[in-house]
Amino acid sequence: MLDHTVVIAIGGNALIKDTEHSDLASQYAALAQITPHIATLGSAGWRVAIGHGNGPQVGFALRRSEIAATEVPPEPLDVSGADTQGWIGYFLQQNIHNSLRAIGSQSSAVTVITQVEVDPVDPAFQNPSKPIGAFMDKEEAMRRRAEGWSVMEDANRGWRRAVPSPVPLRIVEESAIATLLAAGAVVITVGGGGIPVVRDAPGALHGVAAVIDKDRSCALLANRLGAEALVICTGVERIALDFGKPNQMWVDHLTLSQAKQYLAEGRHFAQGSMAPKVEAVIRYLEQGGARAIITDIPHIERALSGEAGTHITRP
Repeated sequence: MLDHTVVIAIGGNALIKDTEHSDLASQYAALAQITPHIATLGSAGWRVAIGHGNGPQVGFALRRSEIAATEVPPEPLDVSGADTQGWIGYFLQQNIHNSLRAIGSQSSAVTVITQVEVDPVDPAFQNPSKPIGAFMDKEEAMRRRAEGWSVMEDANRGWRRAVPSPVPLRIVEESAIATLLAAGAVVITVGGGGIPVVRDAPGALHGVAAVIDKDRSCALLANRLGAEALVICTGVERIALDFGKPNQMWVDHLTLSQAKQYLAEGRHFAQGSMAPKVEAVIRYLEQGGARAIITDIPHIERALSGEAGTHITRP
């Protein structure tokens, strides 16, 4: 167990503000706005591990692979996950380095290309449910479905490609991550939820075509590290009950039992948006986690001090 450790989950959509800013330069610039809020945590005594999403980025990688299929070999989904882990990690690593130096810190940022073991017979492989890639209108989505894609509506924002999302069981590089955190590095890990791998009978690992939910993997990592806090970032400073309705109510604190109740009611947290975050928090707390926070990136520092965000704790 590492004292005063926080695991922070940020979404792949945090890199892409809108369809006009999906190029790599814009994604780098978006991270440059995020990382100052992370760099200051070290001076407050926190050991920091960061997980990030990569759904849009993997979708773009697969689309490039399709377009270029007549010229170069296609890229499998697990390789696309590793690919995006690498360059998003690089962008984060460099921006964190720059943000640390801007405040006079000599700490390091390190990216760990991370594999996460899943069960080869997980039911998710028969029910693709994880949205990746760019949003489509219904007409394009139906055309893609006819071509063999699984597609789904994503939180009323449009249609996206859907792929299997198995439950994460084990973080293969866990001990290396713990060693780097203990040495004082900011560690970028479980990118995109980690590269999904399965273990064969002799014990060898093999990649599989799936995408793991990054909030679930961050929750698992927080449990395994004995982290003091899990912070899941979203687009709002706090979560709300009856979100988007006339009786919407912002929430500062929930107990584990309340979070489970509101999630079960089905009307408060949208699937593909807030519901997976609440589910990950519940899993983290049920596995012994101390406290979880859902907030937006600009409020991370204040949230960890108890001044912002929605805090979910065990009774």
